[in-house]
Amino acid sequence: MVRRGGVRVTSAQRTALDLARIQPVEEAVVALDRFLRAGLVDLGALRAAASDLTGPGCRQLRRAVQLADGLAESPQETRLRLLLHRSSLPRPVAQHTVRGADDRFVARVDFAWPDQKVAVEYEGLWHGRAQQVARDRRRLDELTAAGWTVVFVTAADLLDPHVVIARIAVALRASRYA
Repeated sequence: MVRRGGVRVTSAQRTALDLARIQPVEEAVVALDRFLRAGLVDLGALRAAASDLTGPGCRQLRRAVQLADGLAESPQETRLRLLLHRSSLPRPVAQHTVRGADDRFVARVDFAWPDQKVAVEYEGLWHGRAQQVARDRRRLDELTAAGWTVVFVTAADLLDPHVVIARIAVALRASRYA
């Protein structure tokens, strides 16, 4: 317990551990990633605390904490990462920085297979806003010029995970022959 404005509340770590009990486990990981991304808790400390807990729900709690990484910039990115990790695809690198031939920064992509130059980007609703479309198009042009293939995934796509995985698998296979 800690005091905030004179009121006793649970600490951020305790609250994160309580959230790790949310079912399904995917939603617990989403909550944990938000806490981690915001810098409210430390992943190492969270994992250490989770390993010491016993009692009902502790197995799921530990699983959720092990799956969390705090790298996702949105709940849907966490859901996409978990889908990719459950698939038979090789594990991608999260939040990968793409550099051009001259070592110039090109972009930071949500997920990447750097050796194949394949990126996966989650496209939230805000990407459709007028001011964002032109920026996104320039970014895609720069990634393409650097030799990258980009697969875009939306919330609607996540409703059919097999199709998402198949699209990414096709891009990864095609990169071998490019």
